[in-house]
Amino acid sequence: MTDKAQATWGGRFSQGPAKLMQTFSESVSFDKRLAPYDIAVNRAHTAMLHSIDLLTKAELDSIHTGLDTIEKRLKEGAVEWDEALEDVHMNIEQALTKIAPAAAKMHTARSRNDQVATDVRLFFKDACSHLSSLLTKVIDSLLSVADANKGIHIPGYTHLQRAQPVSVAHHLLAYVEMFYRDIGRFEKVGQDANWCPLGSGAIAGTTLPIDREFTARELGFVDAEGHPQVTRNSMDSVSDRDLFLDFAHACASCGVHISRLSEDMIIWNSSEFGYVELPDAFCTGSSLMPQKKNPDSLELLRGKSGRLVGNGQALYTMVKGLPLTYNRDLQEDKVQVFDSFDQLSICLEVLAGTIEGAAFKPDNCAKAVSDVALLATDLADFLVINGVAFRDAHHAVGGLVAAAEKLGVPLNEVPDEEAAAVHPGISGEWRSVFELNRAMIAREGIGMPGPNRIKSELAAWRKRLSL
Repeated sequence: MTDKAQATWGGRFSQGPAKLMQTFSESVSFDKRLAPYDIAVNRAHTAMLHSIDLLTKAELDSIHTGLDTIEKRLKEGAVEWDEALEDVHMNIEQALTKIAPAAAKMHTARSRNDQVATDVRLFFKDACSHLSSLLTKVIDSLLSVADANKGIHIPGYTHLQRAQPVSVAHHLLAYVEMFYRDIGRFEKVGQDANWCPLGSGAIAGTTLPIDREFTARELGFVDAEGHPQVTRNSMDSVSDRDLFLDFAHACASCGVHISRLSEDMIIWNSSEFGYVELPDAFCTGSSLMPQKKNPDSLELLRGKSGRLVGNGQALYTMVKGLPLTYNRDLQEDKVQVFDSFDQLSICLEVLAGTIEGAAFKPDNCAKAVSDVALLATDLADFLVINGVAFRDAHHAVGGLVAAAEKLGVPLNEVPDEEAAAVHPGISGEWRSVFELNRAMIAREGIGMPGPNRIKSELAAWRKRLSL
């Protein structure tokens, strides 16, 4: 079943698309969230048309008044979206034309191709700013918890085996580094989005005397000095999806960092580790076992990372084989981008709340970090200081570990006679290396977990982020 010719592009068709095709091809169900940006683009574009005498002042005023009305309806949730008009652009244009007939001239010298490219760049600028703000909030939460627990130490792990002692603060600061890199990625995407494609048309611009720099200024596509920034190739402008890929990649990378932190905290929260107690507000219970307190927020955060990675994969797969320029496949780019933005936004808020409410258990942490084997490398360093080559020192400490296991005693309780038999350098004050405080104070180099270094890192991060 078909309908009358489509109102916005149906001039060369005797009939419109089938109802099934309308439903299959519409995008307004998801691109309607671009409406505020589309209205801004319409304002700027029509102002430019007036500046080159393609719209009269009266026509411009009526269009802008109509856009104000549409914008008010949007805020009130009073706009009715029609899938027969396909997308947000045509829905707004048709609604506007009923209010201001002069809006029939609004689409002069542009295509939906450069129109949507401009809309989404405005979206990316806002989205990147918003996510950077949320990431700053997560970092603030990490810094607060790190500062409150900088005197607590836990085993650090490699291969999920106890390796060396670190402070809780040092461990959490590792994630601060990761999330700060995420901010950098979003800032880069925001900078790359700050170029205006409007005026590129469908593929080759227009013969009309448009002023692209005018619309760039109107829409805020300017550099630090206020100079307008416009894209340089019309074909690339309407077909490029690097911003989508870069944004999805930034979201996926951030999701992976969230997942890794979630995994650490899930492990720490387990009965077997017992390093931390998670807030009730971000946990749930069992429908069967009344004693259970499950780390659901962290498990969901860990799970949603796969969704973010999948969105990026979907975009790469969609774009990889497309010839220039616009192809309808590209309509599907916004679903993944919007989903990544929405999911990452709530993930960051939930993560911040979970971290803020986490309480470390000093006694359990102290018990775990009292394992003297964590300081075996310190004994090797002791031997190195006393002139033993590191490879020989490493082998000697390994022998001492074997002797301790054979005797069934901790490493620092191997009798002097047996220790000297392993290596003559294991003598004198060798047992002093197994004092935790001494070991931590000895680690004050850049990037290490020494107490003074941790204090300076916490202060540096707060200064860097103005927290």
